[in-house]
Amino acid sequence: MGARHEEIANALRRAIDGEEYAVGALLPSESQLATEYRVSRGTVRQAIAALTSEGLIGSRQGARRVVLASRRGQSFAELCSFAQWAHSLGRTPTGLVISSRRRPATAEDAARLHLGDGAEVLQVLRVRSLDGERVLLERTVYADWIAPDVEHIEPDCESVTQRLYDSTGLVFTYGEHLIDAVAAGTRDAELLGLRRGSPLLRVRRVTTTHTGRPVEWSDDRYRSDAVNFSVHNSIGSNPLARQAGPGIALPDGDARQGRPGKGSPT
Repeated sequence: MGARHEEIANALRRAIDGEEYAVGALLPSESQLATEYRVSRGTVRQAIAALTSEGLIGSRQGARRVVLASRRGQSFAELCSFAQWAHSLGRTPTGLVISSRRRPATAEDAARLHLGDGAEVLQVLRVRSLDGERVLLERTVYADWIAPDVEHIEPDCESVTQRLYDSTGLVFTYGEHLIDAVAAGTRDAELLGLRRGSPLLRVRRVTTTHTGRPVEWSDDRYRSDAVNFSVHNSIGSNPLARQAGPGIALPDGDARQGRPGKGSPT
């Protein structure tokens, strides 16, 4: 059984997640919360302090606290797995491999996947659908050590992440994502049923095991009307970073590529 102030903090988190207290709404006063939970105001202050440190509520002396953000989010598995994310929404995911081929690793592949000279990779183009409607193209490059297991997966497998876990015990543990926008080329437009030049939300990512061993790097392109991403940050926790794109010049005149370091997605 946790401490009383932790129980109250958890109850308030659930209320914020469920939009009982929406962003911008005021929380009940300390005295009201103390009465509701039958505790001292000091205990309430401990619970409030925890939520304040997480950036969920704002605190100002002598004033009631205001909700700054919702805690609603996704598990890492839902972020990495299209199928798990779709199921969390009550939607039906499907997938289909359009092409799959072994090829020599490029310098970019080797840097992102930490491969040696002469390594081979598996490149897969897969289209993903929600309730039968195409919404995502995945261009994924798998490291040589996991490629044979991926090749054994049927082309219409719903969740590659789950299948790899079931067959090999592989768990995707860490990921880095770079999000930007691109225009659909001829091939992308054809596969997603869009006009050429339509906006796509691109997510470039590298995913690794718990030991930091890269498994895959991918260029995922979503229909812009199908998916968006939200980031909750605060002064105490900030997973979001802003960086210049390729069109912004550095002071010395060189174009900034907006690329993360080795082992990160582009």
